[in-house]
Amino acid sequence: MITIAKWTIICFGIFLILAGFLMLFFPKKAGETLRKAGSTNFINYAEITIRMIPATALILFADFSKYPSFFKLLGWFMLITSLVLYFVPRRIHHGYSLHWADKIKPFYFQFIAPFAWLFGAILIYSVI
Repeated sequence: MITIAKWTIICFGIFLILAGFLMLFFPKKAGETLRKAGSTNFINYAEITIRMIPATALILFADFSKYPSFFKLLGWFMLITSLVLYFVPRRIHHGYSLHWADKIKPFYFQFIAPFAWLFGAILIYSVI
């Protein structure tokens, strides 16, 4: 179970790094993707459920990581907020994503891309 959690976190780190490249090189596509959050029942519940996988991995692997307190805090935060989102009406969730997709201009996606790389790299470093 611990090995699966470790590799899940590594995959999550890679995902964040790739998302950072998407934000840097295709910021409009990143905005379009954000606009889709919660747009259909399938997307809404799939996104929430998939988010719970790395959250659980962070909690399970926390004691084996280089930063156990951080892993537990982040994992529980992600898990609890995911559970809360199950009970938030989809239209509210989608409206929230539309609100931020309108506010975050392409330049801002490009600006925050290095933070996604850094966070993804820190997650990977923390488990290897």
